[in-house]
Amino acid sequence: MAIKLTRKVFVNPCFLSYNSSRFLVRLSSDRDTRYFLSKIFGGLQESGVICRHLSFSPATSLERLSWEGSSHTVLLTKLENALKDLKLDEAWETFNDFIRLYGFPNHLLVSRFITQLSYSSSPCSLQKAYDLVMMVLKEKSYHLQPDILVKLALSLSRAQMPIPSSAILRLMLEKGMFPPMNVLQLLFLHMVKTEVGACIASNLLIQICDNYVQFCSGKSPCANLLKPDTVIFNLVLDACVRFGSSLKGQQIIELMSQTGVVADGHSIIIIAQIHEINGQRDELKKFKDHVAPLPMAFVSHYRQFYECLLSLHFKFDDIDAAAELLLDMNRSRGSHPMDDPGKDFQKPRFVPIGSQNLRNGLKIQIMPELIHKDSALKEEGKSDLVLFRDKKLLPSNRALSKLINGYKRHGKMDELSKFLLGLKKELYSSGESSVICDVIYACISLGWVEIAHDILDDMESSGDSLDSSAYMALLTAYYKRNMSREANVLLKQVRKAGLVINLANNIVLSKNVPSNVGRSPLSIKEASSIYQPSLSKCLVEEVSDAEKAVSHIIYELNSSIYFFSKAKMMGDALNIYRRMQEMKIQPTEHTFMYLVCGYSSLEMYRDITILWGDMKRIMETGSLTLSSDLYEFLLLNFLRGGYFERVMEAIGYMNKCNMYVDKWMYKSEYLKIHKNLYRSLKASKARTEAQGKRLEHVKAFKKWAGIN
Repeated sequence: MAIKLTRKVFVNPCFLSYNSSRFLVRLSSDRDTRYFLSKIFGGLQESGVICRHLSFSPATSLERLSWEGSSHTVLLTKLENALKDLKLDEAWETFNDFIRLYGFPNHLLVSRFITQLSYSSSPCSLQKAYDLVMMVLKEKSYHLQPDILVKLALSLSRAQMPIPSSAILRLMLEKGMFPPMNVLQLLFLHMVKTEVGACIASNLLIQICDNYVQFCSGKSPCANLLKPDTVIFNLVLDACVRFGSSLKGQQIIELMSQTGVVADGHSIIIIAQIHEINGQRDELKKFKDHVAPLPMAFVSHYRQFYECLLSLHFKFDDIDAAAELLLDMNRSRGSHPMDDPGKDFQKPRFVPIGSQNLRNGLKIQIMPELIHKDSALKEEGKSDLVLFRDKKLLPSNRALSKLINGYKRHGKMDELSKFLLGLKKELYSSGESSVICDVIYACISLGWVEIAHDILDDMESSGDSLDSSAYMALLTAYYKRNMSREANVLLKQVRKAGLVINLANNIVLSKNVPSNVGRSPLSIKEASSIYQPSLSKCLVEEVSDAEKAVSHIIYELNSSIYFFSKAKMMGDALNIYRRMQEMKIQPTEHTFMYLVCGYSSLEMYRDITILWGDMKRIMETGSLTLSSDLYEFLLLNFLRGGYFERVMEAIGYMNKCNMYVDKWMYKSEYLKIHKNLYRSLKASKARTEAQGKRLEHVKAFKKWAGIN
């Protein structure tokens, strides 16, 4: 073989690499120049000469032929050494060089590399591990062990990278790989710490539950491996409360029923919070019969439950129910000890979802006595209405102010007096008997002196004596308002009660005050020390807030729509919706969510698009804001119904509001239902203009979702 060169040099060939089409030869000369010669199948040909200057020693002389190892071995050795020395960046570069030349190395080395990247705390390294897994999974003949994927998913979740973490987990589920339940718990524990993670976690739980139900219907032996436990449900439900996804929370509650997962004491508290946000009083009331008889040991835990139920009573403007609940919170405690032989406290009880008369209605299993002390959930929640003190549940000043204002609006002050007497009787041992005086002081501070006097009269009629300071406070208020006739009546009551009071000089007396008033031996305290500022302040705020509060009629109408939607009686639900429009009552997000859920259960997707038109019109006026929960549910239903123009509209609204959109979920839904839709049809061959436009929307969605 003759080699034609620009000048005559002696060369030392060293074999570098070989593949199916060519091999490369390294040539070195005293001119410090490397020449590459290519041998091509079909015979030897003269190749072009490529020159690169190298840093050879100036003392280079003629060398003997010496063969080095192949670059395949060199790169593998370099990669193994980099992994051994934990030089992940160098390993990544070497790995990419190897892939470009030879494809993937053996699976053991790949698994080792993924594992080392997974153990890194660097988000960059974790992203590389995820990218590598995606590359590997495209090779259909290549198999990664489940434990490798689990480690990576857990590391991504810990690093608050929920999107790639969920992608790994979803791929495992698609391939029939089911992580252990304790690992799933850790994944969800870290995932729900952020709003995006909570959104993905809830969608992931829905996917797991759907797979579990399908496996159960097919009597698959793998079903039990996939069944989520109470801990995972609690983590997701708690995240729904923290990030305001109450509509998604309602969906998760129903999944607990469908999968047969038992709700424990923590679940009940979170469910109560979700029902309170959604305004579902009837749903929450079903739990009360199971919570109320619990022994004293559970009182502190279920304070939040009573908080939520009481809040709903006030939202529905049901003041009588609120008063009854406040009196009932501490009754019958301890009459049902845990060792009661007549009651099996370890047996789950069933609570219906929706109407209990539905033949195929859902029922959730609950165990109120089951409370795990080592739970990852923190028992927080607001304490606006119900307090826990001295082993009892007590109404807060805000609760009392709502009750006082409610009874005043309804003109039922005699019922307020009955409530106060009952409350005093229930809380006497707690040192709370002064609550009646506190209410009187608060009423006086708002100028409701007639109401304060009525309460005093009711207390006298019941034989309940009050401190003289209450009389003195009211008397002072009368004098300051020049209400001498009322003051004289009150003075007669004071003498009849056997109380002796002295009007101090700081009271502004009217002209008609009897001359013997100032000669009583007792002196009155300053007004500032009589009134309880906290209750008075709460009452002032309540009066102001009540004028801005959502009307109880909206809660009642929404409850009716929810009831009929769960019963699949959409004609009745729609009639209530139309009545709201006739009454000029603004529908809320919950109104539309209940209607959409009802139509979805009947697969009436066209009706959902009509509702979507109503939503858009109201949103344009600025009177309605939709959450990502409702947008997600609309998107899924538009996809199922094949309304791709509406799909892209909803996506546009979500992007405009900077909401996270879980593309994986919609991509999976599309492939499940419309995999072959318009696969070979071109726009030029569309039979109608409508079909052509629909084809454009389908293509736009596929491009957005990354469907090839």
